[in-house]
Amino acid sequence: MSYQVLARKYRPQSFEQLVGQEHVVQALANALTQGRLHHAYLFTGTRGVGKTTVSRILAKSLNCTGADGQGGITAQPCGVCAACRDIDSGRFVDYVELDAASNRGVEEISQLLDQAVYKPVVGRFKVYMIDEVHMLSNTAFNAMLKTLEEPPEYLKFVLATTDPQKVPVTVLSRCLQFNLRPMAAADVQMHLGNVLGAENVPAEPGALRLLSRAARGSMRDALSLTDQAIAFGAGQLSEAGVRQMLGSVDRGHVVAIVDALAAASGEAVVAQADALRGAGLSAAGTLEDLATLFQQMALAQAAPAALDDADAETAEIRRLAAALPADEIQLMYSMALHGRAELHLAPDEYAGLLMVLLRMLAFRPAGTQPKPVKAAALVRPTAVAKAAVAVPLPRVAAPAQPPAAVVAPVPVAAPVAAPVPTTAPAPVAVALPAPTPAPAPAAEPAAPRLSDRLRPRPVEPQAESDEDDTMAFDGAPPDDAPPPWMDADDTPPSPTNSPFVEPEAPRRVALRETAQGAQWAERIAGVSLVGMTGELARQAQALGCSTVEGREVWTLRVERESLRAPALVAKLEAALNAKLVIEAGVAEDSIALRNIARAQAQQLAAEELAAQHPMTRTLLSQFPSARILPGSVQPLTPTP
Repeated sequence: MSYQVLARKYRPQSFEQLVGQEHVVQALANALTQGRLHHAYLFTGTRGVGKTTVSRILAKSLNCTGADGQGGITAQPCGVCAACRDIDSGRFVDYVELDAASNRGVEEISQLLDQAVYKPVVGRFKVYMIDEVHMLSNTAFNAMLKTLEEPPEYLKFVLATTDPQKVPVTVLSRCLQFNLRPMAAADVQMHLGNVLGAENVPAEPGALRLLSRAARGSMRDALSLTDQAIAFGAGQLSEAGVRQMLGSVDRGHVVAIVDALAAASGEAVVAQADALRGAGLSAAGTLEDLATLFQQMALAQAAPAALDDADAETAEIRRLAAALPADEIQLMYSMALHGRAELHLAPDEYAGLLMVLLRMLAFRPAGTQPKPVKAAALVRPTAVAKAAVAVPLPRVAAPAQPPAAVVAPVPVAAPVAAPVPTTAPAPVAVALPAPTPAPAPAAEPAAPRLSDRLRPRPVEPQAESDEDDTMAFDGAPPDDAPPPWMDADDTPPSPTNSPFVEPEAPRRVALRETAQGAQWAERIAGVSLVGMTGELARQAQALGCSTVEGREVWTLRVERESLRAPALVAKLEAALNAKLVIEAGVAEDSIALRNIARAQAQQLAAEELAAQHPMTRTLLSQFPSARILPGSVQPLTPTP
């Protein structure tokens, strides 16, 4: 006897054997038990979820006669009567399966409907099963509408499709619709375990997990992959063999990538991408497994109890979930999905994979490279008789001279007090109220998030003085001292280490004024031009003007090819009543360049006026790190 594939050998023979479709089973079983039978059923769902199987079980339920030949309609077909056995073997004359993909014309449907007038030959009902019904032509759909709406009492229609959107609404309204859901990976894995147990095939749990995920909700795909895995593994299923067969990425590689992303280590990310290239593993598979891992990490954060503790990977998932905040996991998950779709646009798939990983690294909200916790950022409690308390500057009584250690109003951090040095050349004593001991705040995390980096840092408590409860502040800090919101070994904020990027100053235009340019501007000022014709006049540079036979002849230089179109040139000639000679080239003196240069001169004058204003000079002297952002000063437009 020839070998029968697992997908056919273990096809469910009754509603009880169906896996993952309880909602359909319950509705059909109750309808059969109560005798409330509809004349047309529509089963929808992706491939391999049981549409044809449900149709055959329904046909057996309608025609089953029982083991003794006296049975009637039942939700539990016996499987041993002639009708059940013939339907299972595909030779029951009153059960017709039609493939609409190859019989989509009106002639085939008309031939099928012509047989509907005849009563069943051996069964209780005639059952017409039309698979992939969405492939029928419009005329074929129209031909079956009347019979589908009012068929004979002995005729039942069962339609199946993977794309119900292509089925006309006139057909949908005549059917009971059941959507068969994709199988859950856990249900597929459990069913594969039962099948392999019946086949006496040893299998590792990791191998079944890989097969159930690769099936993507299709039980038929899962059984077909299992057949292939049995042949690949010579009668046994190992996780390493199944992974090699599927071309899947080892989970260890994906975990290492997430660890590198959590540590914000560019070197580690590049090393993992090179390791994947060296092993010849799929870049698309890597991003797919990354997205799956991010989804499980998000699930571990939102609903920890939803994870299966029996799964060996659960502990690793929870460890990774604790290493990244929820918003970063969501962002990286989205990048993995979109990056997988963009791989075909990259020079090669590994370059595309590396760019996706570097994109995840670059868009971390906390910055490009989290730094370890600095000692100055920690508040160390001191167990002394008279506890020193860190007091922010706003609460300190104003000294004779205002301290220079004040934070400039930059958007990187809130104003905080500068670390007070242990010794000062000229301390100014400021009396404080009687302090009360305060618990030391917890240390900052090693990889602070953006919101944490914007919080004021606590000031370290100073060494206690045995003479009196005073706190010393020195005068102005030295010129090379770092700003008070940074540690000594930090670098000033820049577009690479700060979430805020300072706008760049506008580029100055290259204008070379000529006499011809002034003459052209004066000529155009007296003419009303709109649209592309006016744009041509503003973008053109006048190279010369002459008079031929009483008519002006202008020689113009125009850079944009679209503005040199004959139609635009003709319109401008008509508006000026002049002859235009156009040549290609970059304009150095045009009306547009003069307008831009004039606006820039006004902007520069406004910025210089703002910089020389007494209030601005006072603020800049009080806040050494403050600056005027380019573009923040706007000139006032004079009113006519």
